[in-house]
Amino acid sequence: MKIESPYLLTRRAFLGRASMGLGSLALASLVEPKLLALPPGVSGFPNFAPRAKRVIFLCMAGGPSHLELFDPKPELAKRHGQPMPESVTRGQQIAQLQGQELRILGPQHGFRRYGKCGLEASELLPHIGSIADEFCLIRSMQTEQINHDTAHTFMNTGTAIAGRPSMGAWITYGLGSEAEDLPGFVVLTSQGGGQDQPISARQWHCGFLPSKYQGVRFNSGAEPVSYVRNPKGVDREAQRELIQAVADLNRAQAEMMEDPEIATRIAQYELAFRMQMSVPDLVDLRNEPKHILEMYGVESVDGSYAANCLLARRLAERGVRFIHLYHRGWDHHGEIKQGLVTVTRLVDRPTAALVKDLAQRGLLEDTLIIWGGEFGRTPMAQGTGRDHHIKGFSMWLAGGGVKKGFTYGATDEFGYNAVEDPVHVHDLHATMLHLLGIDHTKLTYRFQGRDFRLTDVGGRVVRDILA
Repeated sequence: MKIESPYLLTRRAFLGRASMGLGSLALASLVEPKLLALPPGVSGFPNFAPRAKRVIFLCMAGGPSHLELFDPKPELAKRHGQPMPESVTRGQQIAQLQGQELRILGPQHGFRRYGKCGLEASELLPHIGSIADEFCLIRSMQTEQINHDTAHTFMNTGTAIAGRPSMGAWITYGLGSEAEDLPGFVVLTSQGGGQDQPISARQWHCGFLPSKYQGVRFNSGAEPVSYVRNPKGVDREAQRELIQAVADLNRAQAEMMEDPEIATRIAQYELAFRMQMSVPDLVDLRNEPKHILEMYGVESVDGSYAANCLLARRLAERGVRFIHLYHRGWDHHGEIKQGLVTVTRLVDRPTAALVKDLAQRGLLEDTLIIWGGEFGRTPMAQGTGRDHHIKGFSMWLAGGGVKKGFTYGATDEFGYNAVEDPVHVHDLHATMLHLLGIDHTKLTYRFQGRDFRLTDVGGRVVRDILA
């Protein structure tokens, strides 16, 4: 018995619809490449003229110690080895030192002044010090989560609850992307210099937003995208035919189910096809001048933080909206003195090179760079290291409409509490969105009967750091 179904397609109908598939799109994209780019964001954004077009977030995963890097505290040096005053720590949340004797650990490295602004920063950061007149240092950051995973989740999504959209997903949802043949949100990772805390993929997830806004992690090394090159015997035309057939099957399913995720699947297949051309060019450094490679300290795309900084500049040039670099190596519960020597050697030079390179290309003025970790470290010793700390730590921002050579906020004499102009993570997110032309209270998404946003129910724009 023959079963008739409105969803069955005849061969003639299938081939007829296929003529409107990827083949037509591929041909059209030769005339207008932006046809296959991530579409503009939701209607109404930006709300006002943006100062920045893109963000490069340099995440120092593990919790860099502000007390050795950006927040000099002579009182700690004077009281090295003495008991930490109970009046400072009583009733405060502490991670691994809870219930132990708390003794002060003096700064393990010296400070010096940099730039015309006279910024006091670590002697371990001469290259970052050389760009002191380009960035705004915040010494009064605060967060709510004291353990690595939840602190990363809070920094990236504005909540400790797993499964919410990351900031890169929110931004590409609101603004779309200018990249024609690359994802709008790219993640790069590197490691070295200390205990390597794991980084979960949910840190760049789209949560309940459509999956086309999810971050795409590139592999470390010269092959950032697996299987991007065709196998032997498969040329580009054969690959196009395969993608076309899959796309048409997906479109047929979309007509039946009206599932927006199917449209995302189609778009991602098409993007992957275009990335077969763009990704090899992205990692081909043969056209980079020798002095640029020397400035970053790289010879090839080797998965190092230095190589990732150079790739970040190349991604920014190609219109990627949000570029997130993680360097795992800042978790110094012990041996913090030597650990900081090692990790700053890996990070200092290429960070400064990225800022200088963007500036000389005219990209820094509309690129917001954010440098910092998920929290800071305690003024109390944990053996030869420092524990996690959330009440006051340092981050800096450059480009994209922030003040240059400016220091904002302060911690107390022990570097424990932010006592002047505290900046919450929600405030950082609100300010970042403001610089992108977005009112953080208006970038919302309704899910399960509630309007969600990156800043949850908090956040204020820190206008004093805006240029």
